Amino acid sequence: MIEIRNSKSEIRNQRNYAIIVAGGSGTRMLSAVPKQFLLLNGLPVLMHTLQSFYNCDAGPQLILVLPAAYHDYWAELCTEHHFTISHQLVTGGETRFHSVKNGLELIPDNEDALIAVQDAVRPLTDCRIIDLAYKHATKNGNAVVAVKSRDSIRQLKGDTSVALTRDKIYLVQTPQTFQSTQLKKAYQQPYHTKFTDDASVVEEMGVKINLVEGNYQNIKITFPEDIAIAELLLKSK
Repeated sequence: MIEIRNSKSEIRNQRNYAIIVAGGSGTRMLSAVPKQFLLLNGLPVLMHTLQSFYNCDAGPQLILVLPAAYHDYWAELCTEHHFTISHQLVTGGETRFHSVKNGLELIPDNEDALIAVQDAVRPLTDCRIIDLAYKHATKNGNAVVAVKSRDSIRQLKGDTSVALTRDKIYLVQTPQTFQSTQLKKAYQQPYHTKFTDDASVVEEMGVKINLVEGNYQNIKITFPEDIAIAELLLKSK
């Protein structure tokens, strides 16, 4: 585990944490460089994501989960871009589940703590969404950011497709924020391939998942065109 600290003294919220999961590769981006390191308006995507959480009112302590092979590269990027936002760096696991679990090990047991888990490649997450998720999780145990589908949805059953009610379909985003005891207990479960995100892990315990309104601009960088879209959205802010 590596810890990168800001040279300036700072006080972060001692009960709020954010685990930034950066385990992606460049496969679908057709890039030799993992997508979290691609430049977005001159700065690596991952740095934009960390900045979003750093700048929000919740002021969480930041934990970055990154494959061991890229720790040195990340340190070089931080030096190159004069990136001094304090964060702890931990090695990722075999799957997203194992990566989050590794991040959780850095967080001391505290019933009052709140933990947000964020995709590293969502660089446009608005501070209002981040803060809303923390506040909602305080009252309700968890808060998962999602938006209503704008498109018509059909489900394939065998060789037949059936229409689903669009108003009841939500597209899940991150952050996904939980009370610490709830999330840590969930991640004590054995890994299963059906665990696609943190909500699915917590839901496996029979816990109700609460949705909070997200933002359609909170896109996930997955394909080459997403970088161009994100650059336009950043310039419009």
